[in-house]
Amino acid sequence: MITYWQQENGKLVEKSEEELNPSLNTWIDARSVTSDDVEELESKYKIDHENILDILDPDELSRIEKNEDANYILTILRLPVFSPSDDISYFCTPLGIITYGKFFITICWTDCEVLKDFAANRIKELSLNDFPAFTIRFLARADITFLRYLKELNRRATTIQNEMFRSVENQEFLQLLNIQKSLVYFETSLKSNQLLLEKFRKTKIIKLDEEDQDWLDDVDIDNRQAMEMADTYTNIMAQMNDASASLISNNLNIIMKRMTIISLVITIPTFITSFFGMNVPLPWMNAGWIGVIAITLLCLMTSGVAWYIFVRTSKYASPVSSHRRLPRQKRVRRSRRKK
Repeated sequence: MITYWQQENGKLVEKSEEELNPSLNTWIDARSVTSDDVEELESKYKIDHENILDILDPDELSRIEKNEDANYILTILRLPVFSPSDDISYFCTPLGIITYGKFFITICWTDCEVLKDFAANRIKELSLNDFPAFTIRFLARADITFLRYLKELNRRATTIQNEMFRSVENQEFLQLLNIQKSLVYFETSLKSNQLLLEKFRKTKIIKLDEEDQDWLDDVDIDNRQAMEMADTYTNIMAQMNDASASLISNNLNIIMKRMTIISLVITIPTFITSFFGMNVPLPWMNAGWIGVIAITLLCLMTSGVAWYIFVRTSKYASPVSSHRRLPRQKRVRRSRRKK
């Protein structure tokens, strides 16, 4: 879908193609482009087909170049995307920016929050008359969105890990795996945008004034902060996964120890019943009710001893239960002090 925007009284206003003012700069916003949109961009604005294919490639890295044949400047940067319906909710997409004459064209194969913020006039002091500053604002808004998404990913990972300590399921491992993939996507895109920022300073394709240089310095700081956050969260995620694996292995060992004790306790009566199940004379065979009572008492005593052994071993084998009782004892002591 292609929409047209022009700035009036400091705000972007959506207009139809017939309502456009030729004397004003125009932002041509192409999102979720179709084959018809690609043909329109190629025919009306003389955009090279290879450049459009590069922009629509989800794995395309950030760069800036000048097309000498069509005499326009192409800038590709990476934007964060949140799609709750996908398995990997957070990923990145390339945004192609083409500037020539009075046209500022953005092309993206999907929709994202950064483009919505621009269309909704959420960006302060935005000027469509300065294309280099307009491009830098896209990078600045992308860094802010990266930081917000990184914090959300960290909160989600913490919640999932807390659930894993209670009960481990395959779905939680898959969710952590998707979060790790999102962190890798973010980290790669931020590094690519950092290279683009460095090229903005060195290249002579775009002329930046002093104010644009100041904006570029601020964007560089935000981008580096986002890179450090992505790297930190990735390392924390790896360490937490190792700790979770150790915890799961420890819990498995405790469960296997309990099962072994249960099987040993059950083996004793099985051995006794197997022995007396043969052609062997049984005690109290002719004692009547006295034999029944004696055997019942013996069974009850054996069950009591087995239960005592099981509870005692489980008590010393599970350190969690002992730690949970400590706060209760402290509360009792505090209540006694108050009295």
